[in-house]
Amino acid sequence: MRDGSYTYRLFNRSDFSAFWALFTDNLINLMVLAGICQFVFQMPAEIVYGRIVPGAAIAILAGIAVYVWLAKRAAEKSGRDVTALPYGISTPVMFVYLFGVVGPIYWSTNDPLLAWQVGIGAGFMGGIVAASGALIGPWLKRVTPRAGMLGTLCGIALVFVGTVPLATIFENPFIGFSSMIIILWGLVGRFRLPYNIPAGLLALIVGTVVAFAIGEAKISAEGVGFYPPLPYVGDLIAGIQYLFANPELFLVLVPVQIYNFIETMNNVESAEAAGDHFPVGTCQVTDGVGTMIGALFGSPFPTTAYIGHPAYKRMGAHSGYIIGVGVVIPFAAFFGLLAFLNNLIPVAAAAPVLVFVALSLITNTAHSVKTDHMAAVTIAMMPHVSSFLITKWGSLIAALAAVGVAGMPQLGDEALTAALLQQGAHFEGHLALSQGAILTGLIWGAMVASVIDGNFRNAGGFALAAAIMSSVGIIHSASLQWPELSAVSGGYLISAAFLLIYPLFHKEDDMVNGNAVVDEPPQATTPAE
Repeated sequence: MRDGSYTYRLFNRSDFSAFWALFTDNLINLMVLAGICQFVFQMPAEIVYGRIVPGAAIAILAGIAVYVWLAKRAAEKSGRDVTALPYGISTPVMFVYLFGVVGPIYWSTNDPLLAWQVGIGAGFMGGIVAASGALIGPWLKRVTPRAGMLGTLCGIALVFVGTVPLATIFENPFIGFSSMIIILWGLVGRFRLPYNIPAGLLALIVGTVVAFAIGEAKISAEGVGFYPPLPYVGDLIAGIQYLFANPELFLVLVPVQIYNFIETMNNVESAEAAGDHFPVGTCQVTDGVGTMIGALFGSPFPTTAYIGHPAYKRMGAHSGYIIGVGVVIPFAAFFGLLAFLNNLIPVAAAAPVLVFVALSLITNTAHSVKTDHMAAVTIAMMPHVSSFLITKWGSLIAALAAVGVAGMPQLGDEALTAALLQQGAHFEGHLALSQGAILTGLIWGAMVASVIDGNFRNAGGFALAAAIMSSVGIIHSASLQWPELSAVSGGYLISAAFLLIYPLFHKEDDMVNGNAVVDEPPQATTPAE
């Protein structure tokens, strides 16, 4: 520690810039989920802006309170400045809940109220699963190489956090480019802007002004009002009862919540790579309990420690930036200002911030793992490319059906699969990789990193775990099942057997990788004041 006079300051000048980046990230998620619930699932504004959005705000507020406390405790323990973990609604899990739980109930019953009730029931039960990750999270963190955990996060960052917003920018280039160049200048290049205006704020202002100029934004008070957060115990119980009456829905929420607590673990590892240490078990419990609180107050959507801590660390933020989000998001939610902002700020103006978060995470990962382990990082990213392809192919099929193309086959149709293969589109392989992509990326990244280090027992253990998970449908399958030996699980067993048995029949010298880069012990440095 520095000395007994060190005092952690919750607020730092850099928190202002970081606030606009994290606020924009949360705002985009809330805008997207509100739009889908209202216009795709036909939920009335009273449910969307009166229950879901305030419930999400309560969940965000509860989690932020814990993460501020954890940052303060970590700073006082280490005697240096610490950046609090960002927190909010998990973007990938949000889409799974939208189209894997809420959507199917609405489409099968045409009842938006029931769809919402089942959604909050699924959120509450999923929160229990996410919190249970604390039982194995610390152990899993110890045995999993950093390249595996960060590599699978990089895959999400590349295709979903970065590429999709970048495409949004190119859909509205006048707006998107106007904001993007400011983000590149102020956040990526880290050059000063006039009067030290935060780049995220200026990007939103400029993008919105351009949108007004070309008629892509408007000022509307529709939806503005007072929406106090209220517990919906009766609706929650009704949703949970429906879940137990239709247990097939657990096949959606259990695997995705396993993903959620692993995402939290990965994000904690990402923060550690940037120099800030947090207890992974406490973070997983926080995310699970936050999700349960949100469900009780009307939000179906799980919360999590956010991807992108290294970006905020690089900006010099402390805890003030998440405190600001914890104040502004609930205020906007309780007074219906989200509907106002939804009309005012175009998505293309906010999207460059997400591109910056993706760039920062991938760059920080490259600096925080051994050079040889970049092969592990790369292979961990690949399943997410497959996930992206499957998602977009499904969207294409749905779009063709929506415009009246008759006789459209569904993805997975035998004739369509054969035709895709003839055209070089390996549907079956990409489908297998996409199912449980976060776990698949972590497993393959950990296996490759362990092999590079000559830790064959660890690599074989991950291959054996993958064989078990694939046999019951946690990965490489659309649903859970009784254990069965499939081609994929058999392949993992062969890999595990090779990794665990083959090294036993060779001399120790033969098992040493002479080209491996050995980590050098870090040199002692004096923390910057």
